[in-house]
Amino acid sequence: MKSAVNIFDVAKYAGVSPATVSRVINNHPNVKEETRKKVQLAIKELRYHPNISAQRLAGGKTRTVAVVIPHYEGLFYSFYAVEILRGVGIVCDALGLDLLLYVATRERPDLPIAAGGVIFADTFTQYECIKNSVERGVPTVVINNVVDDIPVDCFAIDNRGGAREAVEYLLSLGHTKIAHITGDLRTQSANDRLIGYKEALLKAGVRICPEYVQEGDFSRLSARIATEKLIKLKERPTAIFVASDEMALEVLFALREHGINVPRDISIVGFDDSPAAIQAPVPLTTVKQPLLEMAREAVEELHRIIENRKGRHLYMSHVAPHKIYLHTELVIRNSCQPPAF
Repeated sequence: MKSAVNIFDVAKYAGVSPATVSRVINNHPNVKEETRKKVQLAIKELRYHPNISAQRLAGGKTRTVAVVIPHYEGLFYSFYAVEILRGVGIVCDALGLDLLLYVATRERPDLPIAAGGVIFADTFTQYECIKNSVERGVPTVVINNVVDDIPVDCFAIDNRGGAREAVEYLLSLGHTKIAHITGDLRTQSANDRLIGYKEALLKAGVRICPEYVQEGDFSRLSARIATEKLIKLKERPTAIFVASDEMALEVLFALREHGINVPRDISIVGFDDSPAAIQAPVPLTTVKQPLLEMAREAVEELHRIIENRKGRHLYMSHVAPHKIYLHTELVIRNSCQPPAF
């Protein structure tokens, strides 16, 4: 099998150095016209196709944006992950940026990638990578998490506020026996939703029952296990605030299998406002998070950093990095009603 033509082949064919070929490809002005034509002819006759990424790296103009997402079960079925990638992809396309996806795991904590900028989608397994990226002067932005001890721009959802509003809504309907099924508590978003849940109850003077807080991990299986525990309690909750729509749907199905009616017997509130929340047997009341807006703002900020060639100097300057929280919205549908005392 014949190997692909490279820059050295072109240089040999044209009788010039590889550096001269590179200058011609990158439209460098300091090349004689006769030499330029020889190189261009060699490129044409050899059918050489320059590596665009290599050109950009060589010229210090790489416009590749890497999106780093922690690996977790059901990643590519996740509404959150799909929306983040969709939002980043739309803006990258509009700005002429190339997009590279890297799924990080505990076994692969380092980033074997070269990019003009990096967007970290959450940080629970990538803290050291973010720190190293910033210290090396790579334009870096974090989304879905606010990191206070690293000078990096962060764009996140107001998860505490959204959870607080969800639980306050249940309280306004007359519920006081409100349970919570958490997301993966390694993530800032799940922790903040748990805090918001507790804040709403404390503000209303409602005691927080430890048995009403069931730990999940954003998977359907964890939601089903948590639901089974809740319905076996001597004093069942009359409402459940669930940390994601995906889990909330599993809670809904599990309750129905046990003959428990939603919302007559137990009300449910989710978090995401995914399309599945509308299509559920009982359309879910949920907290809408502006994922596309978060992704858009993150890419636009990263693009500004790349274009201004700030890199290391940005983070070494006295300009404080952005720490931005985007507001959520409670979407009321059919999965909640006042408790049947």
